[in-house]
Amino acid sequence: MTILKTNATADTVCVPSRTVGLWLLAMCAMVLVMIVLGGITRLTHSGLSMVDWQPVTGWLPPLNAVEWQTVFDLYKDTPEYKKINFGMTVEGFKSIFWLEFFHRFWGRIIGVSFMVPFFYFLLKGKLEPGLAPKLMLMFLLGGAQGVLGWFMVKSGLIDQPNVSQYRLTAHLGLAILIYTYMFWVALGLLRDRVSGIPKDGKGLERLTAITVIWVCLTMLAGALVAGLDAGFTYNTFPLMDGKFFPEGLFQLSPIFLNFFENLTTVQFNHRVMAKVLMVLGALLWWQACRQITSNYARWPFDLFAALLIIQFGLGIATILLVVPLFLAVAHQAVAFLLLATGLLALHRLRNAGLVHLSSPTTLSPS
Repeated sequence: MTILKTNATADTVCVPSRTVGLWLLAMCAMVLVMIVLGGITRLTHSGLSMVDWQPVTGWLPPLNAVEWQTVFDLYKDTPEYKKINFGMTVEGFKSIFWLEFFHRFWGRIIGVSFMVPFFYFLLKGKLEPGLAPKLMLMFLLGGAQGVLGWFMVKSGLIDQPNVSQYRLTAHLGLAILIYTYMFWVALGLLRDRVSGIPKDGKGLERLTAITVIWVCLTMLAGALVAGLDAGFTYNTFPLMDGKFFPEGLFQLSPIFLNFFENLTTVQFNHRVMAKVLMVLGALLWWQACRQITSNYARWPFDLFAALLIIQFGLGIATILLVVPLFLAVAHQAVAFLLLATGLLALHRLRNAGLVHLSSPTTLSPS
């Protein structure tokens, strides 16, 4: 057996790379918190309380009664106030304002938490060749997410007090892209490569990739459900209104619109995709048990299977209990944990057969 260790020269590369990788994992955690805050904001109907966007100067909330009244007067011109919250007081307005404010504030904290370490690592020469452009792309995607978030909010400030389900899905889709890209790069820097995985396991790798992609597609389908408030209808399981194929699945014309604008079809699609994901997850876990000999190498697949069962149960409970806040937010958060676990499993398969110790030492046989 040979234990892979690095010499003092390699230490200057390994340690900074590992530090950057851990920093990116911390950023992924912050993005996940942002997603949870966004879910809470949406479910409490707080997202339309701030009617302007000041990405650079909007760090402070209203600080006195005059400023609160000014912000509230702006909100009183919105469709949400006129059609839903007419007669709301300033104190009632504060209860929804603070959630949206903190959601945006956390986004700014993420930007600073990314930008400052990035320039530090860059100036100190602690970035591997080719890593700086990847980090810059992450930063640009984060900025684009802020713009897209405001574009989404604007859709609910014009005629109807609801944001566009298309823009909401795009907003979540970009969050998935940022989270996935950041997590994948972090895994590459941490070099988590283990033994016990077959080098010729391309079939298992393909199945894992397909499952991870299906996780993302199912999450996007869930965003359409959220955008249309489709979870508040058909609150039974496993049937919808007593039928597997509920009435009105294709009542819109042209037919393709039903998949994006018909509450019945959108919820039906999400249910079907979740069931397909359960089948894929079971098949993936079974194949991993057959082909991977090391318990340590297999634990991401075990965790993926466990999280998938929890996620499916959360989805059912959310429907049956008519979208309670805690369950709905947990359903969204576990989806991203499931995605991360699937990415970890895929990354290990793509680096099969190599052992890399995270602690730097010197090469020695044993």
